[in-house]
Amino acid sequence: MENYSSNEEMVTKLLAGGGKYDLIQPSEYTVEALIRENQLLPIRPAALSNLANISSEFRNMPYDAGNQFSVPYMAGFVGICVNTDKVKTPIKGFADVFTPNHKGRIVVLDDAREITSWAFAVEKLGINDVTPENLGKVKPILKKWLPLVKVYDSDSPKTSLKNGDVDLGVIWSGEAALLYRDDKKFAFVLPSEGSHLFVDNLAIPKTAAHPQNAHLFINYILRPEISRKISEAFPYYNPNSAARALLTNEEIANPASYPPAQDINRMQTFRDLGQQAAAIDELITQIKAGGK
Repeated sequence: MENYSSNEEMVTKLLAGGGKYDLIQPSEYTVEALIRENQLLPIRPAALSNLANISSEFRNMPYDAGNQFSVPYMAGFVGICVNTDKVKTPIKGFADVFTPNHKGRIVVLDDAREITSWAFAVEKLGINDVTPENLGKVKPILKKWLPLVKVYDSDSPKTSLKNGDVDLGVIWSGEAALLYRDDKKFAFVLPSEGSHLFVDNLAIPKTAAHPQNAHLFINYILRPEISRKISEAFPYYNPNSAARALLTNEEIANPASYPPAQDINRMQTFRDLGQQAAAIDELITQIKAGGK
């Protein structure tokens, strides 16, 4: 097993590793890119007796129509976590986070596409409508926002909140759920402008030496009692409805793990951007460096 800090790093390891990997865990837009590049083996539903445990809202998603190449096993959102002992003003959306009053007290994900999508949401642009024109529209917003940030952290953004180094942040929902579980002062807010629904999947590279074993492992992960254990350690939104039925009332009531259904319905998933992804990275790198 090898870990990685981003989907892009995972793809680099995959392409460099040849047949080293039997199973990978790409997010939704990366599944789409790997399908386009013919890098994945088709899933064999007949080998997955537990596939029926995946709830209907995670079937036939845009990045993999018909779930031909991937199986969702974990999902989540990007939202706002607020230390209510420190922040007394109402926080409803991204525009409320990135204000001069919060300068030096904000943690955000160290993810250029995520950050850019928040500005897109404020401008009422679709998070996948990435064009040079739209990047130009959000650039002034990002130039105001990023100097206010104290910490960029995608791995454990909850740490700086828990330690009191910052008062609020835009972070993964599972991280916020852990904070809320331990201390109810950490409120979770789904941004009023909209949010990104991410879906982590299990997929089999076309170079896999043991695809049969990969199917066996996927089927094991789909067992309700096993998927439930994953939720216990990582309290994200579980696409496995049979596993969700095993969760406690307290776990289901965690607002960062399971927000209202109407909030989920208005979320968007990332799509593969192709060459435009590099333009996003360049824009955020430039702004972080203080460029014009």
